[in-house]
Amino acid sequence: MRSGSEEQVPLHEEFIYCCGAATHVLKCGPWRDLSKDESKNLPRLLFMIIPGNPGLAGYYRTFIQALYCGLNQQYPVWVVSHAGHCKPPSGMEMIEDTDIKELEDVFGLNGQVEHKLNFLKKNVSKDIKLVLIAHSIGCYITLEMMKRASELQVLRSVLLFPTIERMAQSPQGKLMTPLLCKLRYALYMPVYLLSFLPEGVKASLVRFALRGMKTCDESSITTSINLFSVDCIANILYMASQEMIKVVERDSTTIKQNLKKLIFYYGTGDSWCPQHYYDEIKMDFPDGDIRLCEKGLRHAFVLDASKEMAAMITDWLQDDLTKL
Repeated sequence: MRSGSEEQVPLHEEFIYCCGAATHVLKCGPWRDLSKDESKNLPRLLFMIIPGNPGLAGYYRTFIQALYCGLNQQYPVWVVSHAGHCKPPSGMEMIEDTDIKELEDVFGLNGQVEHKLNFLKKNVSKDIKLVLIAHSIGCYITLEMMKRASELQVLRSVLLFPTIERMAQSPQGKLMTPLLCKLRYALYMPVYLLSFLPEGVKASLVRFALRGMKTCDESSITTSINLFSVDCIANILYMASQEMIKVVERDSTTIKQNLKKLIFYYGTGDSWCPQHYYDEIKMDFPDGDIRLCEKGLRHAFVLDASKEMAAMITDWLQDDLTKL
């Protein structure tokens, strides 16, 4: 597929309330509203990105632009942040000031699933087909969405570096579970103190933290400044603590029911979903489209390999798109 100039890509940014929680949405393409059934100009397909954790839409800015160009600018590509992971703009609170309690525990793992389903219900016509591209814990959320809302017209779900089982038993999970489940409150005070630093100093600290990378996406630098917000960090770590507790058994039933719609992409050196997880799911589902990365991409591919990943995905989906 041809690729356009990413500098000319129409990119629209919104901060909205979804399920009563602040939500950041980035939209690639000229389409702003996909909810009006009567419109004749609605696209047939929406590419929607379900983030990992931290679930900040800004990390996927380069990725969705590259994906949109790789798709010949024919389809909208949206990324929706996790509830409460973004720092709201001035004048907007983290939680909507309303008497209506939209969703209990919206910042928890179950709440994040319902948050995405609610977003689709309110913002996307039910007649539009979906390609769900999920990353890390977003893959667990996506499988839950497909399980809970079978009416969704999902053409394909692409699950990148999927943390869908035994998270606490993974190498990184063993390291992080005690910190996330017992000690996360101790992190709030240093984050609070760092939040008073000037924006330029915060950016310098982020660059220092990512100094080991040969190339680092500039949007990752600016997005990471959100991590100096205590509210954001609290919601990110709370969700992560639930991941360690709740993501235990792989949902093989939902995978089996949707196998023809799923593409799995595992890393070779991924400490969140090690290679033997790939070996086991490949053995359990020999007919599934389950791939192992041959390029050495990191779990957090958005930091330095967004364009490479977007190019692979457009290649994988060519046959599906030609049949539309």
